[in-house]
Amino acid sequence: MEWANKVVLITGASSGIGHAVTLELARRGARAGLLARREDLLQEVVREIEAQGGRASALPADVTDANAVRAAVSALQTEFGPIDLLIANAGVGATTAAGKLEPDGVAKVFSVNVLGVVNSVTAVILQMIERRRGQLVVISSLAAYRGLPKSAAYCASKAAVSSLFESLRLDLQPQGIDVTIIHPGFIKTPLTAGRQAKLPFLLEVDDAARKIVGAIEKRKKSYAFPWQLATLVRIGMVMPNFLYDWISRRNSLRE
Repeated sequence: MEWANKVVLITGASSGIGHAVTLELARRGARAGLLARREDLLQEVVREIEAQGGRASALPADVTDANAVRAAVSALQTEFGPIDLLIANAGVGATTAAGKLEPDGVAKVFSVNVLGVVNSVTAVILQMIERRRGQLVVISSLAAYRGLPKSAAYCASKAAVSSLFESLRLDLQPQGIDVTIIHPGFIKTPLTAGRQAKLPFLLEVDDAARKIVGAIEKRKKSYAFPWQLATLVRIGMVMPNFLYDWISRRNSLRE
């Protein structure tokens, strides 16, 4: 893929995976729109990109606010032109035992991880359809494949966005729009910082960013990594329930 002058919108761009992917794309020549809630952090990333000779725009907005996301998209299009690629990355984690689940807590996870993705997609999709080109990418998780202990809200939210994007792919591919679902494993980001449980095959965020960008360039329909953990997860998908339950309870990755 030729990145020069491509316009990319990345949500959750101020830290973690979003930050690393943004820097990787900017190094390759893309013009980046950075969307997140904190403008001060976004401006730091913009300065980092511009210091390397790239171009970027800070778009302070909350993905749970559909109107704010649309306004940010409009501002980006005015500055850089039509959006070629959306990376719906903004997300929150949650570790909650079943007995401590609360409606407000689950709603918060879904508001960011699912409705935030919907708000981002709907803000760009019509212009992509009109142009008959573009690419939608969502950062889901290997946790989307099966439920994990103390992760009901998080696993459910990631399963939802994976299914959402699979449906979008079926609708949009005939119209010239590519759809990519990224299923990462454990990555060193603020979401995993301070975790006491052992995180198998933990990746550095810069390594993860290069893998994600590589999958985007190849326009993969789905990409799960690291391969070791992705293989174990796929084996878990075909396990009988009694065996999966026995293994999962004894190897909880949540404190």
